[in-house]
Amino acid sequence: MSSLAEKFDRDGFVVIENVFNDDEILEMKKEIEKIVDGMDLSEHPRSVFSTYDEDKHAADDYFLNSSDEIRFFFEEGAVDKNGELTVPKNLAINKIGHGLHFLNPLFQRMTFHPNIQKTFQEIGYKVPEVVQSMYIFKQPKIGGAVTDHVDSTFLRVDPIDHLTGAWIAIDEASVENGCLSFIPGSHKDTSTSDYQFKRTHDTNGGALLKFSGTRPTYDQSKFVHVPIAKGSMILIHGLVVHKSEANTSPNSRHAYTIHVMERENTKWNPDNWLQETDNYKFPNLYNGVQ
Repeated sequence: MSSLAEKFDRDGFVVIENVFNDDEILEMKKEIEKIVDGMDLSEHPRSVFSTYDEDKHAADDYFLNSSDEIRFFFEEGAVDKNGELTVPKNLAINKIGHGLHFLNPLFQRMTFHPNIQKTFQEIGYKVPEVVQSMYIFKQPKIGGAVTDHVDSTFLRVDPIDHLTGAWIAIDEASVENGCLSFIPGSHKDTSTSDYQFKRTHDTNGGALLKFSGTRPTYDQSKFVHVPIAKGSMILIHGLVVHKSEANTSPNSRHAYTIHVMERENTKWNPDNWLQETDNYKFPNLYNGVQ
């Protein structure tokens, strides 16, 4: 087992430095600027992304059907009670997801980058499939906190530990601008695995999404900050507890993140909010989009 795989197995996360060079990071920043500039606000609901309010996504078809789309989600502090933006749109967006790796040639190239492929080979993934991608802005002054959670709450597979995230720092991620924090080793505990964000399959006009099970609580004193330089990447086990504080600094904390499941001997949960479609099948990380 490589030292990277050993650290990942021990802690549930590992930092890999210099995965992308400065030119590649700049390419991603420029591409996302182009995507935002080309967005027509009238075509997108002011869907606010929040991990505090569990009812925010309920009945939100825009979110539910975004696996093979490029969709925009706004910061709570950027939308007023009338649904109007309080800041320019390039400063109002919380994240763009969930099919950048599938639909955008630049992000497709970065997703299937040899350095990412090599990392998943090192942790033993045989048939890795990219299930979603997100560009996260963490805007200066208004970038909201992401509460403590595990990714398997939102993307459930069986076996439950066959899911890993890759979080790439487009900007330096510091304590001041809301870097990620983890509880090392927390991925070894599966006792809270009944908690899940899932489809209701309701066809009678009710909520389309809900949380089921008991929301776990975590010892806040166990979290450790994990600041990283731009171009570096954090590999995140689907069961490791992590969070990020609000960005109260004047500096953005952009990140590009993907989630990958090990397809071999694994079942994708049919109740997951995110599903394959007629036009979108999860692409193999080693082969690219066909």
